[in-house]
Amino acid sequence: MVITKQVQEILDATPPGKVLTIADFNVLPEYQPALVKALSRLVAEGSICKIAKGRYYKPKQTVFGTLKPPVAEVVKDLLERNGKPIGYMTGTAAFAQLGLTTQITSAITIGTNKYRRPMKRGEYSVSFLVQPNAITRENIPLLLILDALKLLREIPATSPDDCVRGVARLIAALSEGDLEKLADLAENYQPYVRALLGAILDSLGADTRQLRATLNGVTTYKLPVTAQALPTKLKWNIV
Repeated sequence: MVITKQVQEILDATPPGKVLTIADFNVLPEYQPALVKALSRLVAEGSICKIAKGRYYKPKQTVFGTLKPPVAEVVKDLLERNGKPIGYMTGTAAFAQLGLTTQITSAITIGTNKYRRPMKRGEYSVSFLVQPNAITRENIPLLLILDALKLLREIPATSPDDCVRGVARLIAALSEGDLEKLADLAENYQPYVRALLGAILDSLGADTRQLRATLNGVTTYKLPVTAQALPTKLKWNIV
């Protein structure tokens, strides 16, 4: 009864859609089996929903049905630890938020510093993109720009030309300091990404000397981008 009361008090104080783990119930290890049983009963009753082992949320009922938690809540343990970012949402879902595609997807891609095997998290398929740069709150918006260039051929419901135009709009809005940081971060990406970024910066009249110095002047990059979308492509050996 004590465990049940404690669980109910925590659930009452938790907003719908927030994901809770076993640790959030502050139960001593010897009482965790009782906690799991109590949570299982609540799942069976429909009071809470289970999205993965040891992960639950309180559903919110609307006239349209049961609202699911935000995607960031579903995978928050893969994005943050002890208040610091350890991963970030990238791929199609993130690119849609940036206006680079209109595709809606149940697939989640997370940028992370270490290789991880794909997994299922509730109804979502989660894959991972290895990110060689440090993942910080300040870096993440810039890493998303570089990821979009890296995945140029794979972004659905758009064309490479439209993707380049969209990325150029995002870059044009950056401060001088962020442009310098973007060039720094790009050094850990593939040469074709650096060439694309250099061509975009060139078309915007930005300083490209740092990026130019990282590229082999005789290497060409075969990318499905037209001169209409990227007039400076040939200057960067993009064919």
